[in-house]
Amino acid sequence: MHIRLKSMSKSAIVIGAGIVGLATARALAKRGYQVTVIERSSKAVGASIRNFGMVWPIGQPEGALYERALHAKSIWKEMLAGAKCWSQEAGSLHMAYQQDELEVIQQFVEVSPYRPVSFLNAEETLAKSPAVNPDGLLGSLYSADEMIVDPREAIAAIPGYLQAALGVTFIWNTAISKVAYPAVFSGEKSWSADEIFVCSGQDFETLYPEQFSSAPLTKCKLQMMRLEAQPDDWRIGPALCGGLSFIHYHGFKAAASLPGLKARYESEYAEYLKWGIHVMASQNGMGEITVGDSHEYALTFDPFDREFINTMILDYLGTFAQFKSPKVFQSWHGIYPKMTNGATEIVIKPESGVTIINGLGGNGMTLSFGLCDEVVGGTYRS
Repeated sequence: MHIRLKSMSKSAIVIGAGIVGLATARALAKRGYQVTVIERSSKAVGASIRNFGMVWPIGQPEGALYERALHAKSIWKEMLAGAKCWSQEAGSLHMAYQQDELEVIQQFVEVSPYRPVSFLNAEETLAKSPAVNPDGLLGSLYSADEMIVDPREAIAAIPGYLQAALGVTFIWNTAISKVAYPAVFSGEKSWSADEIFVCSGQDFETLYPEQFSSAPLTKCKLQMMRLEAQPDDWRIGPALCGGLSFIHYHGFKAAASLPGLKARYESEYAEYLKWGIHVMASQNGMGEITVGDSHEYALTFDPFDREFINTMILDYLGTFAQFKSPKVFQSWHGIYPKMTNGATEIVIKPESGVTIINGLGGNGMTLSFGLCDEVVGGTYRS
């Protein structure tokens, strides 16, 4: 059975209903396309729901990526309002307990005049969040840019909003196993459209395997946990980060003394860096706190989580945060595609009429809405 998706307007098929697929569908529908999203599962269950829910401009370097993150944030606000989902423009706090961490913060503030960032002393930091560990606290970097969403709620609700507000059609439980423009195939069923977008996330082996096998792509496995809802509606305020996050995010490379801090961490936290651990915490609307994470790189992973990694994460968390209830009630791992050449994404056209968007790494929540708006709108520059 073949279905031709044709109308008075242009038609498009988007393969995948994770954050990249949703962002692509929105960008197309906003430009008048008749959009059909085809997803192999009954709902999105991949990396798009297995994350902190952080929209994280602070992690992006000054320039195009920072602007893309801000643009994505504005689209997130539009989507969340339409889908009636919780969010909080909580900002973020990166704590300093050593002088070299303090220097990185102060330098970053000095060279970031266009960002809403400031240095807070210890007293000001504790006033921002009751969850910060005061022992040895020297101060913190506060940024007002960051927003928290609940990815499980948002990724589940946005399809309904896109369907109701923009006429996007969703086909679930349908795995696309072949693309031959203008058609996509699932067994004996096929659909065709004017444009096809492949947003398949970590499953990049199925469609266009030759392109992906030659691309600088790998996969990253991360372990995360969620603490139970805090008693008495206790809130932690901004998202909280320890010093290891300074060397994880490229945005902080603007601080001149960052290499010195990294050298100390490589000596003192060698085991943490071996497993790619840096530690953050964000709180959702129900009061639950998501903490993590680790980073292991390979094309294939064993399916088992490593208990010692979770223990290391919680131990480091305790150096900068303390909660009313530290009880872990969920743990999981996620897997996302990651570029190995330093690029922030891969956007390629394997054949006329087909576009692949992939490889956003850990920046999917932060950049997808902005990136896909650029790709569909014709303003994307790699």
